[in-house]
Amino acid sequence: MSGSGIAGRAGAVFDHARRRTRTGLGRVRAGFGQSLQITIAAVGAYAFAEHVLGHHGPLFSATAAIVSLGYGNGSVHLRRILEVSLGCTLGIAVGDVLMHVLGQGLVQASVVLLVSILLARFLDNGTIFTTQMGLQSVLVVILPPSVDGPFARSLDAIVGACFALAIMAISPRDPSREARRGFRTLSGEFSAVLREIAAALGGYDAERAQRALRRCRRTQPSITALESALKMGREQARFTLLRRGRLEEIEAYERCLDALDHAVRNTRVLARRLTAVIRTVRLRPQAVAALEEILTELAEAVDLIGASFAGGSTTAREAFSARARADLTRVAQRLDPAALGVRTYQGESLVMLIRPLSVDLLAATGLPYAKASTIPVQIRQELTEALPVVDPEEDDRPGTRIRRESD
Repeated sequence: MSGSGIAGRAGAVFDHARRRTRTGLGRVRAGFGQSLQITIAAVGAYAFAEHVLGHHGPLFSATAAIVSLGYGNGSVHLRRILEVSLGCTLGIAVGDVLMHVLGQGLVQASVVLLVSILLARFLDNGTIFTTQMGLQSVLVVILPPSVDGPFARSLDAIVGACFALAIMAISPRDPSREARRGFRTLSGEFSAVLREIAAALGGYDAERAQRALRRCRRTQPSITALESALKMGREQARFTLLRRGRLEEIEAYERCLDALDHAVRNTRVLARRLTAVIRTVRLRPQAVAALEEILTELAEAVDLIGASFAGGSTTAREAFSARARADLTRVAQRLDPAALGVRTYQGESLVMLIRPLSVDLLAATGLPYAKASTIPVQIRQELTEALPVVDPEEDDRPGTRIRRESD
């Protein structure tokens, strides 16, 4: 092997090691707080069981605390703690009972494991719950009997679970931190998609519009991760004593995500439609320039929405949202095909798709949908007639149906 080949391979190995080190250090920084919580819960549970309850070597108290907290993320974190806590506790209790009934040995351990797994499946369909219940019950049968009494280990597990839940309840972790990070990621991806669509329209490039569509579809994992982060944040805000006041903020974030999800879905439809328009008709230069400008302004508004989640004070977040709302209002009030120089039904279809997109983005700034839907400019000339919207509360009034039919 030549010297250059050896040097190249050594450089690749060094780069890989550097990336792994950087990634590992990032995980350490991100998980330091949770590692500290696990340590406190495990040591506290062990000390309580040993010094307060007088148990000898209460291993199961520390085990239950460590396994219960773990390194959970997402909407299943609190459920995971409860599953592991109950699984450990019930598994040890079942093991204690069956050990005193059946005795110890491999055959007895097999019976205990089977009974524990079947009982776990009967009580809950969670995989973690089943695993923990079976594992702990087998350990009880295999390990030597406790000198502290028949159900001392069950009590140790309860202590560990209680310490884990207590640490969770007083955790100072910000329930909206992961959600804000997710919003910044999603808004960055979404803004780039809108700019890609604008560039595809400006260059009249159908292939680029297709790439924008594929890029827009790839935002779904970010939306899913954000949904999970918001569910976890809601659980933390409800369960954590110090963070219950953040529940209203989490609910506002959920409404924002719902609006952005609708906006992304509308953008996918817009990208597909744009691809077909570019391949079938040539829009007027005035219309192309106007629509490209509008899409670019929508992307800039999405950037402002993302900036509102960058942290800082509530006042700063509201200021960014207000700027985005003002910019989107100006865009929505220009969405009239005639005013934009659109003269074909293909171009009109693009404008008709951008209008609900602007409404979704207005709702993402915190504006109610009922208010946001009134902001786009009223189209001066409609190609079809539409029945007026009837208030559902008036449907049962005398004469209402007659008036609607006579219309």
